[in-house]
Amino acid sequence: MVFEDRAKYYADSSFSPIPVQQLLSKDYATERRDLINPKKSGAYESGKVDHTGTVYLTVADKDGNMVSLIQSNYRGMGSGMVPPKLGFMLQDRGEAFTLTPGKPNSYEPGKRPFHTIIPGFVTKEGKPFLSFGVMGGDFQPQGHVQILMNIIDFGMNVQEAGDAPRFEHIGSSSVVGEPSKGKGEILVESGFEFDEIRKLMSMGHKVGFGGYYGGYQAILYDAERGVYFGASESRKDGQAAGY
Repeated sequence: MVFEDRAKYYADSSFSPIPVQQLLSKDYATERRDLINPKKSGAYESGKVDHTGTVYLTVADKDGNMVSLIQSNYRGMGSGMVPPKLGFMLQDRGEAFTLTPGKPNSYEPGKRPFHTIIPGFVTKEGKPFLSFGVMGGDFQPQGHVQILMNIIDFGMNVQEAGDAPRFEHIGSSSVVGEPSKGKGEILVESGFEFDEIRKLMSMGHKVGFGGYYGGYQAILYDAERGVYFGASESRKDGQAAGY
């Protein structure tokens, strides 16, 4: 459902009115959640609203400052253009525009394109709690939610939350104008019990394997003890280090 809403409403807010408040409202979430049948899968469309190649790192210092940063050239090596004497290549995120006129994400001069650069940061009772990110294109928001569920709902520590098996949904409508492929497909990582996978299949979900499950890095701050806990992805290169 979220990917369908993203495909319809995401755009540079300087060019198109984006109903952010309504999309984030409790009432809209309830309306969308009520469409879910917990016993079988389904295909969904975007909701109706009122129109009024990536690197992630996080650092923290002795004073309690924390930074969550993600950078990406996007596809391949980016645009292939290097500013003279600067030594880095410019990105090619403009590929994520739709070339169909009249859409919120349609190409226009000076307009920012859709992108999946999502550095995450969580506060708890007004204090820094978790600086984290999960690299991986469209998987990023899915990975972020799974990390938070593992920590908040399942009580995992910051490393366990990243090591736990993940799942990925693919096949939703694209921001560049490609329509959804029916109900899409759920890709599951090794580590899920086959009985649970069979339950998904019995509900009508199309289940596959393989997928791309992102790359995770994080620092969790324990405000009571004044201690940092670092975590790094076990699926790809990464490192958690103290000093």
